[in-house]
Amino acid sequence: MDSKATPFDSEALGSRRAIIRRNPDDVQEIEMIEAAWGSSPRFSGGVSFEFIRSEGRNFPSSRCLVAASEFHIRNGEKKFRAFREDGNFFYLAAIWEPAMAEWPVSYRIITVDANPEVIRYQARHGAMIERRDAQKWLDFAVPEEELLVTPPAGIFTIEEILTKPVQTSLVF
Repeated sequence: MDSKATPFDSEALGSRRAIIRRNPDDVQEIEMIEAAWGSSPRFSGGVSFEFIRSEGRNFPSSRCLVAASEFHIRNGEKKFRAFREDGNFFYLAAIWEPAMAEWPVSYRIITVDANPEVIRYQARHGAMIERRDAQKWLDFAVPEEELLVTPPAGIFTIEEILTKPVQTSLVF
């Protein structure tokens, strides 16, 4: 597993990350398990879906959380990281799917319209669940539309990820 890839980074696709969910065999228990990012391509014409839009959908089961301290944005050839201005980590709302055939337990991140800082780079981002609301998401304590909202302005700092130039040396 690439330790530099974040849960919302294109390089993390198919890799396994920890998710937090209700144990399907004992709903009183909250567990952390490894899951692959993206749905099984076997059942969707060879395509793995990593995201699911929040609008007009209910998520009455299979909710999970992905802990994150940042997410990455690719805009053309440039890559950026978005992280909370206050430095706190957060959760990304997601849904998990059971293992199917050779595909392991997997998850897809739920998206919302991008907030004012992120919209300059892309139209959507993962639905952020505050730490104080994690239990509400897992317990279905409040309707989805109250938790799956675009964060207000001033939450994220965006920084370009600069790649280090490769140093070459000539040997004569």
